Amino acid sequence: MAHKGKPGLVLTAVLLSSVMFPLTIAGASVALTGIRADLGAELAATQWVVNGYNACFAAFLVFTGSLADVVGKRRIYACGLALFCLCGAVSAFAGDILLLDLVRALGGIGAAAAVTGGTSMLAATFDGPARARVFGLFGTALGIGLAFGPTIGGLLVDGLGWRAVFGVPAAFALVALLLVPALPVVPVEPGRRVDWAGAALFTTSLLLLIFALVQGADLGFTSPVILGSFAAVLLLGFAFTRVERRKPDPLFDLGLLANRRFLALSAAAGAIVIVLVPLMVYLPSYLIEVVHLSAGQTGIWLLMLTGPSVVLPTLGGLLATRVPPIALVVGSVAITGIGALLLVTIGPDSTPLALLVPFLLTGAGLGLSIGLNDGLAIGSVPPEKSGTASGMFNTARLANETVAIALVGAVLAGLSGGALTGTGYTSALRTVCVGLGVFALLATGAVAWLSRRDRAA
Repeated sequence: MAHKGKPGLVLTAVLLSSVMFPLTIAGASVALTGIRADLGAELAATQWVVNGYNACFAAFLVFTGSLADVVGKRRIYACGLALFCLCGAVSAFAGDILLLDLVRALGGIGAAAAVTGGTSMLAATFDGPARARVFGLFGTALGIGLAFGPTIGGLLVDGLGWRAVFGVPAAFALVALLLVPALPVVPVEPGRRVDWAGAALFTTSLLLLIFALVQGADLGFTSPVILGSFAAVLLLGFAFTRVERRKPDPLFDLGLLANRRFLALSAAAGAIVIVLVPLMVYLPSYLIEVVHLSAGQTGIWLLMLTGPSVVLPTLGGLLATRVPPIALVVGSVAITGIGALLLVTIGPDSTPLALLVPFLLTGAGLGLSIGLNDGLAIGSVPPEKSGTASGMFNTARLANETVAIALVGAVLAGLSGGALTGTGYTSALRTVCVGLGVFALLATGAVAWLSRRDRAA
């Protein structure tokens, strides 16, 4: 049963904090040139301003979700906000790239805690149709940060300098943090314990995997460092499964994977970001280098791709009250795949009108499902496991996103001969679009099959 205390205040606090997480990712990407010039940093070290945040965000979601079920959802939410706020403030005044990379990584841990604590509080506070509407609003908040992050980040950098990209989200976190004392305390399940060994093994293995995938393109996937990292991931993964089988309260509740609805929704969320996020990362360079747009024009064109993330989540929540929600999720994966396939028409002479339909369809898949999918997945498990489910669900989505960016980057570089310019880039990007589209359509069938198995069970 949902915990009904102060639902409006819970929703306000979580939505306020949720806007800043995609904003700080997009803003940091825009700020990298200024950071490198101001701090005199090497390119590789500067890239970890973004990579360190994303890696820790993905790696700590399951752990912080599990911790929320043990020590309290509000407490984890508050600790995450406080850490994110502190790290943002330090980042805004950092005078050394190593310090900036370190606090950005710690900020990713704070963001993970705030996301899992916040979403599990929403799941515990709302139920039924209200939960679908609330997670639709949650998706809208994420979509606003996603859609307007590059534009806002660029304005902040131009007007106030790169430090504002970290300071402004920290200020949002502080405002949300001030609301925490008024939030209700959601009961936790008595007797649950934190799986510290599982947390250490899982987090380390995922961080190593992300490191190997991100750095593999630079160091070479056959280099001793990368091969050693992959070997360590396998060993740690084996040790993790052995440890988890013996734990009464494991970090990674493998029983949730037996929940076909939860598995289907997790697969759907992962498939959508595997297609959309790499395109969001690599399309800007294509539009600038090949179509010869300015950075400002590129940002405007990309609103066709990211805009649906703002306007469609609430519509998705409303549609879910009129059609089977799982059908809407399955359709969202298919729409994303169709959009990616239609992007094979992209070329040096592309116009906004020519790209309108492919961009809108690719972005619509995420827009229709982002909040709805979260609510359905977390709502498919018992309330006392909502924190763990939130962590597992968001880890699957963000880890898939991070892996996809690395793999697509490697494919583009390989097919274009490392140039990422001219006709070679066009051919490589079209090949990637076909691959992503086919993958999404196959994922659509898999999600539909798992959903039918769930209804039949």
